[in-house]
Amino acid sequence: MHVGHLRSTIIGDSACRLLEWLGHDVVRLNHIGDWGTQFGMLIAHLEDMFPNYHTVSPPISDLQSFYKAAKKRFDEEEEFKKRAYQLVVRLQNFDPPIYNAWKLICDVSRKEFQEIYQRLNVRLIERGESFYQNLMINVVKDLKALDLLKEEDGRMIMFAKGSDVPLTVVKSDGGYTYDTSDLAAIRHRIVEERADWLIYVTDNGQSLHFQTIFSAAQAAGWLDPLNVRVQHIGFGVVLGEDRKKFKTRSGATVRLVDLLDEGLRRARDTLVEKGRHEELTEEELTLTQRAVAYGCVKYADISHNWNHDYVFSFDRMLDDKGNTAVYLLYALTRIRSIRRKAAGLSLGELQQYISANTLQLDNKHERKLGRCLLGFSDVVKRVLVDMHLHYLCDFLYQLSTTFSEFYDNCYCIERSAESGDTVVHRHRLVLCEATAIVMQQVFDILGINTVSKMYLVSGLNNPKSTFRSQHYLNVFRDGTFLCFRIKSR
Repeated sequence: MHVGHLRSTIIGDSACRLLEWLGHDVVRLNHIGDWGTQFGMLIAHLEDMFPNYHTVSPPISDLQSFYKAAKKRFDEEEEFKKRAYQLVVRLQNFDPPIYNAWKLICDVSRKEFQEIYQRLNVRLIERGESFYQNLMINVVKDLKALDLLKEEDGRMIMFAKGSDVPLTVVKSDGGYTYDTSDLAAIRHRIVEERADWLIYVTDNGQSLHFQTIFSAAQAAGWLDPLNVRVQHIGFGVVLGEDRKKFKTRSGATVRLVDLLDEGLRRARDTLVEKGRHEELTEEELTLTQRAVAYGCVKYADISHNWNHDYVFSFDRMLDDKGNTAVYLLYALTRIRSIRRKAAGLSLGELQQYISANTLQLDNKHERKLGRCLLGFSDVVKRVLVDMHLHYLCDFLYQLSTTFSEFYDNCYCIERSAESGDTVVHRHRLVLCEATAIVMQQVFDILGINTVSKMYLVSGLNNPKSTFRSQHYLNVFRDGTFLCFRIKSR
């Protein structure tokens, strides 16, 4: 996997998490390209490099380099290209030795990307193009019966409404194409699995292709837009700091595993530079290192409108100021510590307080934070319109800065000037807890792990911790909820 796979993985996982949290039954499909021309050339290269591969496991540890070598031969050697195409047809007919070679290559690839998914805490069901091979036969039958296919130069093609470029359904050699597998996939998902919402997450370059697929599915009678929602999340390119396509210094494609390793190294260097290795145990330091490294990569991606390209910069991602994962993760750990350290109150005691009292917010900073919290549901509804997940990041940063303003101006605990007794403002601690719960929920949706200790940046170190109608916020946590209202003034 390379850096080009980063955005589909992160955006797709976050979209799934949001829909699952809202109660949808989500099938997380990883539609891998495990069929077709690229495997023809990989198998041809495998046969040449390791002719005894069927008895001795070939030492392919770097599949990306292996692919590059095969692609170079495919582009430069006409006989090799011809043989690769022939192998594709044999593969599609499940020729045993060719099929076994295909499984061997898939196993090597699967091992690599499973390690990546595990590190990023991403759950997926693998269902590649190969799954749809036999289903493509029914696609061709359906389209022929509806008289939607035309023969051209030995190929069977289909023109869909709104597109001047036809879909190639059957090649001149009888093989199927990327178009055929996508038609089989959408047919299976709607007709067989009864899906009522399909979300495709790929790069912007495939936008026209998927619009054509959706149009063809309508023409075939599989897709009824009144009953099934289909959407393509077409994301932009990851750019380097030179604003060109993200590459290594040698001009090679950046491997995703190398990118994550670099993130871990930089995160640990930042923590050590600030002396946090002296304040955290080794286990806490490792957990914080991973949360920061993977969290900053995910947040930097999701916080941008997925329509647009974005510049990948570790320096910016690891900045402890502004709208970054580092700043927000730290803010959450500090908010969580307020109740625990400042007042020693348990969540159960806060629940009892809420049950016995009406929470009235009199201070303007209290009311501003309350209004911000109440806006969470509106943000979620807005995201569901077009799945622009960056609205959640905007909200998270707004909530954090609003809380900072509240905390700077409203003491959670103070000493009475008259009696000298300690006064605990429990309604403000409720606001702290509600903020922490909502922030944690957003982080969960974004797929970002949080930590109980961080000690990364300064701030929030003080010992202090008008609506006409009534507004309520229910914040769920471990089967319980906090509820407060902002009363009219």
